[in-house]
Amino acid sequence: MGRTFRTMAAGMACGAALAALTAVPAQAHEPQGHAPHWELKNSGTPEVRFRGLSAVSRSTAWLAGTAGTVLRTTDGGATWRNVSPPGAAELQFRDIEAFDARRAVVLAIGEGEASRLYRTDDGGATWTESFRNTDARAFYDCLTFLDRRHGLAMSDPVDGRFRILSTSDGGRSWKVLPSAGMPAALEGEAGFAASGQCLVGSGPKDVWLATGGAAHARVLHSADRGLTWTATDTPIPAGDPARGVFALAFRDRTHGLAVGGDYRPEQASPQAAARTTDAGRGWTSAATPPPAYRSGVAWLPHSRTAALAVGPTGTDLTTDAGRTWRTVDSGSYDTVDCTPDLSCWAAGEKGRVARLER
Repeated sequence: MGRTFRTMAAGMACGAALAALTAVPAQAHEPQGHAPHWELKNSGTPEVRFRGLSAVSRSTAWLAGTAGTVLRTTDGGATWRNVSPPGAAELQFRDIEAFDARRAVVLAIGEGEASRLYRTDDGGATWTESFRNTDARAFYDCLTFLDRRHGLAMSDPVDGRFRILSTSDGGRSWKVLPSAGMPAALEGEAGFAASGQCLVGSGPKDVWLATGGAAHARVLHSADRGLTWTATDTPIPAGDPARGVFALAFRDRTHGLAVGGDYRPEQASPQAAARTTDAGRGWTSAATPPPAYRSGVAWLPHSRTAALAVGPTGTDLTTDAGRTWRTVDSGSYDTVDCTPDLSCWAAGEKGRVARLER
């Protein structure tokens, strides 16, 4: 009963913060304690950039970043434990998916054998390498799980098609799926390993893949765990290797958000957000998009209309399911994740990690 009460109390407190956030005026910098805000947590790793984030609850979160770094907290970010896989210092971790405080799968990106997957079942005390890419043409970008057993990872195109890895045992083993059901990639098309959100799922079988770098920024959708796919153009600008859709979020199998733009700081990013209400068959530009490139996006817990988008120049909020966005914070973050117990976390450069507080 005590644990149940504490969980309910934390949920109600964070729920109040999330509710208040939707009422924050356009001028976002109110004094702390008077409006919901990102409260920085000291990760102790200012040299690391965290593009991988998996928020389990208000108390538990995992981070994955440069120099083979994996951190875990179980006390709401008050302390962080370095649980990096041994011998991984040369790897670049860009995505992590955690099932709870003990079990997680982390993805390292790069050409050839630099792309790897590791799994832990004991909170990072030990890791097992469950996949190492041996194809020099492949470059894995993102990872997602549909449930505790079924997961997918995606690579940039090989032989003209995006390559998909699949697991049915929680990431303990992986296999390359047949490419016959994957549409041909456009010239120059690829994924962006910017936030761990270029491959996302909703429900037991639906998964979406975000692209850029080609003439059109596309979203590919599979309704059968990656066996067959359909591709749809989005209004987010592309036409350059630095432009496209960088992150996706779906609150159910039909309602989704896409954010991106041009990651180069000197370049403008008009139309940096879009939304879908039909599982990605069609995308509509935000009437008022974020003012700059955004690399991460997440629906607020249990909300049908509110979501956060983050990037190097700030955090934006929508309260109308992606039709309009407004900036609510100017801090730099690469990725964002929210949890069923009404908590949101963000992470990024210089060891930055924060939790939404009231």
